[in-house]
Amino acid sequence: MKKLTEANARSFTITLIIVTFFIRLLIAAYTGLGNGESYYFRGALHLEWSYFDQPPLFFWFGGLSIKLFGLTNFGIRFPSVLLFAGTTWLLYLITQKIFNAKAGFWAAVVMNLSAVFTVATAVWFQPDGPLMFFWLAATWYLVKLMGIGEERPLDVKTDKNKIYRLWLLTGICLGLATLSKYHVLFMFAGVFLFVCTRKDRRHWLTHPGPYLAVLITILMAAPVIWWNYNNNWVSFVWQGERAGTRDQAFKWHIDWFLRSIGGQAAWLLPWIWFPTVRQLFVSWKERVKPEYGFNFWMAVLPIVFFTVLTLWADLQYHFHWQAPGYMMLFMPLGFVIDKALTGANEARKILTRRWLNFSIYFTVITITVLGLHLVTGFWQSYGPKWVASLGGGKVDPTIQGVDFDEVMTRFEKEGWLNNDKVFAGSSRWWLAGKVDWALKGKKPIICFNRDARNLAFLVDPKTLLGKDAIVIGEANAYDETIYRDGTPFFDSITRLADIPIIRGGVVEEHLQVYYCKNFHQSKMPLPDYPVYRQLNGLVPFGK
Repeated sequence: MKKLTEANARSFTITLIIVTFFIRLLIAAYTGLGNGESYYFRGALHLEWSYFDQPPLFFWFGGLSIKLFGLTNFGIRFPSVLLFAGTTWLLYLITQKIFNAKAGFWAAVVMNLSAVFTVATAVWFQPDGPLMFFWLAATWYLVKLMGIGEERPLDVKTDKNKIYRLWLLTGICLGLATLSKYHVLFMFAGVFLFVCTRKDRRHWLTHPGPYLAVLITILMAAPVIWWNYNNNWVSFVWQGERAGTRDQAFKWHIDWFLRSIGGQAAWLLPWIWFPTVRQLFVSWKERVKPEYGFNFWMAVLPIVFFTVLTLWADLQYHFHWQAPGYMMLFMPLGFVIDKALTGANEARKILTRRWLNFSIYFTVITITVLGLHLVTGFWQSYGPKWVASLGGGKVDPTIQGVDFDEVMTRFEKEGWLNNDKVFAGSSRWWLAGKVDWALKGKKPIICFNRDARNLAFLVDPKTLLGKDAIVIGEANAYDETIYRDGTPFFDSITRLADIPIIRGGVVEEHLQVYYCKNFHQSKMPLPDYPVYRQLNGLVPFGK
């Protein structure tokens, strides 16, 4: 293998991108959709201005992709894989500009080894794919504007046209990032703090360029604003409530805080998380240098905000919300790796090589084993059972990444699929999503629960009045829930034979099946149920 140099780092990075791109295409095509992906799927079928819990861009990309490649796992995930290839390239280019080319290659390597990026961001049908790409695209133009890594910083008089063009492009990228995920607010704040804390950049506060970029961003965010205006601002309210205590008394939760830190470390991989976090402190210490100061302000806000928030807000297992901040820290980390491998300290060089080799082997082996298990379920027959139960329950948690194809088989067998008098339902938003993906959106689906989320906006229950429903539950846990949430809306509910979920010839889970007759409005008032509100002609959520 050739030795990495400044001259060949670009070709090394391109090779990395090509190899990982095709590996991820295989993962995208042959592994099932997770709970979140399945839940988001209907949004790609029904394109709207925006959606309940996310801005619309990744739905729009997904909708275009399934038009091109078909309604398949590959089709729905292809944009994520393609965008991550671009994200890796942008990370290399930016790191090359502010540090050097070899640092850019190592930054790209580390990001591709990190668990939260290498599959979750790079393959899954989630909003994080376009967010990361357009976050770095905006960063690329901002780095140019701020003169970081430039031989000659831009002059506001002699480079007037170029400056306005760069601010225009920055605004477009920030607008697309805003249409991806609400995290872009941290980018605005980070750039503002960087400019405020540097005397040699404060002239941007009085220059029209940044305000032009902000205006363009707001204009591009118009679909999100318009949709929320017509739906009681529900997306902003709901996201805001997640940062609060949700009608509960304020209380400190050190356990949630520690869970968040541990989860971030696990998602990033602990041996990558520690040196990455160290770069946050190094960037603060070296912030007088623009490349470090810029990285610090762009990284610190999402990491600290979403971590501190867990002291009182239960963000559950959303450990990926800090990811844009960590992505920025891969740049100085790449530079540290390069210095360690080319420095005179032989012990440090050996240790760094061992760390890199271990990280590469671990990620490759883990993805291979998990991928094979997701597809074949071989671990249930050949591996220790306690490993498959690490999720804390009796069911192997990887079953969440298996498509419930047996649901489609049952609907076809019973004649429900082609029966216009029958629709589908569930009492959980995520299970409704799994059922919806299994049926490939061929049946209207209703979530009979207070927490219906995005599904409440994509099907009009008034069109289903008088019809019967097949409501799906999971295992025995939701017997009581289905009767409680479903009974007010039907004349009768009858339990039928379960649907076994089979992987590799082994029955791993059972889905309950309920036949519910004559869908109608509830006689008792249920104003906190979206389906009840819709049947009364109201928007799904609100007062």
